[in-house]
Amino acid sequence: MNFDLSEEHEAFRKVVRDFAEREIAPHAERWDREHVFPLDAVRAMGDLGLFGLPFPPEYGGSGADFTTLCVAIEELARVDSSVAITLEAAVGLGAAPIATYGTDEQRASWLPDLCAGRALAAFGLTEADAGSDAAAIRTRARRDGDEWVIDGSKAFITNSGTPITSVVTVGARTDASGDITAIVVPTEAPGFLVEPAYRKMGWHASDTHPLRFDSCRVPVANTLGPEGAGFRQFLAILDDGRVAIAALAVGLAQACLEQSVRYAGERIAFGAPIGAHQGVAFRCADLAVMVENARLLTYKAAWLKDSGRPFKQAAAMAKLYATEAAVDAARHATQIFGGAGFMDESPVSRFYRDAKVLEIGEGTSEIQRLVIGRELGLPVR
Repeated sequence: MNFDLSEEHEAFRKVVRDFAEREIAPHAERWDREHVFPLDAVRAMGDLGLFGLPFPPEYGGSGADFTTLCVAIEELARVDSSVAITLEAAVGLGAAPIATYGTDEQRASWLPDLCAGRALAAFGLTEADAGSDAAAIRTRARRDGDEWVIDGSKAFITNSGTPITSVVTVGARTDASGDITAIVVPTEAPGFLVEPAYRKMGWHASDTHPLRFDSCRVPVANTLGPEGAGFRQFLAILDDGRVAIAALAVGLAQACLEQSVRYAGERIAFGAPIGAHQGVAFRCADLAVMVENARLLTYKAAWLKDSGRPFKQAAAMAKLYATEAAVDAARHATQIFGGAGFMDESPVSRFYRDAKVLEIGEGTSEIQRLVIGRELGLPVR
C-alpha cells in the first residue's frame, strides 16, 4: 500500500505551485474585487500546457493521467478558485466530450486550439428548470437538411462568454425520438446568443453566463456520437468532473488550513499567539483532518479512474466529502481570523464566498448522496 504520488506527479505539483504563486496569487484579490476574467493568466496556463493535460499528443495534449489534472486543479485552487474552475470546466467539461466521443475529424478540428489554451470550450447542459433533474431539459434541435436548428436556453454556463470561447457542447432533445443529443455549437454560429453575465456571490473572476439559442444553425456533422446518446455521455463526463471539483475543493481547504495556521501563529491575544489557545488550535487540528480525508478520497477516485476501474461511487464520495469539507474549512478559517476574516481584503473572505458553490455545481450534495445510495443497491429516488 502506497499513498504517495509518483515523483513525476510531485515534480509537476511544484511547477504548477510555482506558477500559481508567481502569476496568480499576487492578482487574485484584485481580480475578485473588480470581477476581471484574467485572460493573460489563462493564456499563460495554456503556454504551460495545463489545458491539454489529459488529451492525446497528436492534438497538442500531454497524454497525462487524470491524477495529473487533479494536481493542477488543486494547486490553482489553493490560490484562486476562479482560475481553477476555468481550467476544470474548460478541460473536464468543455473539451473532454469532444476528446471522448468525437470523430477523428471533430477532434482534429477543435482539440488543438483547446489543448493550447488559444480557445476555451464550455458545457451546455443545465437549464433554469433542469439542474439536478438534467433529464428535464427543454432545448430542442430539429433537422433541416444537413443542419441542426436549435431553440432553447441554458443557465449557469462557465466559460461561455470569454473572448476566446470557441465552442459549447450543448444537450438538446432531437426530433427523431425526443432523446438528448450532444451537439458542438461554435460561438459564431448564427442564432447563438450570450446573455449578460451573472452577478455571483463568489468566483468573481470566472466567466458565467446564460445562453440562448434562437433558431441556431449548426451542421449535423457537429453531433457527438450517435443521436440520442447525449444523456449517457453527459453522465459519464460528470463522473470525471466530480473528481475534478473535489480536487478544487481540496485546494481551497488546503489554503484555509495554511492561512489559519499562519494567522494563529502571528495574531496575539491575551498575551500569546492565538494558536496557543486550545479553541483555535483545535479548529486548526480539525481543519487538518478534513483536508487529509478529502485529499485521500479525491486521489483514490482519480487512481481508480486511471486504473480503468469503476469509480462512480468513489467520485460521488469524493465530491460530497471534499466540497462540504471546503465549506466547513472556509467557515473555520473565517472564525479564526475574526473581524479580519470578514474583510474582503483577507483571502479567507474570498475562500468563504467561493466555497459554497462547490456543494452545488456538477451535482449537488443531495445528488451525490443519491448516487452513493444507488451504488449501495438501495432503490432511492
